[in-house]
Amino acid sequence: LRRRDPELLDNLIEQIRYRLFRYLLYLTNQRETAEELFQETWVRVLERGHQYNAKWKFESWLFTIARNLVIDSQRRRQPRYVDLLTASDDDNSSREFEDTEVLSAFDLLAQQEEGERMGAAMACLPATYREVLALRFQEDMTLEEIATVISSPISTVKSRLYRGLEDLRMILERGKA
Repeated sequence: LRRRDPELLDNLIEQIRYRLFRYLLYLTNQRETAEELFQETWVRVLERGHQYNAKWKFESWLFTIARNLVIDSQRRRQPRYVDLLTASDDDNSSREFEDTEVLSAFDLLAQQEEGERMGAAMACLPATYREVLALRFQEDMTLEEIATVISSPISTVKSRLYRGLEDLRMILERGKA
């Protein structure tokens, strides 16, 4: 990254592109915005590669850049509203990517329906909960890594994770999604 090696950047993009794009979709719920922010994230990685500290996971650094770009984008588009991603926990469309395993037509249909149901339920959640749930269960990040990405204490991550799961359970039980 320090040498701005385009081959290294290509390899990183290839390895992480689906995860990063899915994360941006969860945060923005808009494909076009997620695509723009996806590209901007990689431009920032190239420009600021010298700032990366190898003692931290690259994914945490990358997702922090992406999250900050989402926050900046929200502020530019809706300057009069409080930033949803940094809102307190007192305030009260996701996309599925196909797996490469071979499934029966029935299994594929069931998986697609469940994905749509879960995506609709996730879209009903506040952005703060949606973000933490996506990082934990889609990106398999630890609580410490999530705390780094969202610049919050672990207690806040735990609280948002618990409340997000509880809200998600209630939404799914009500059949709202």
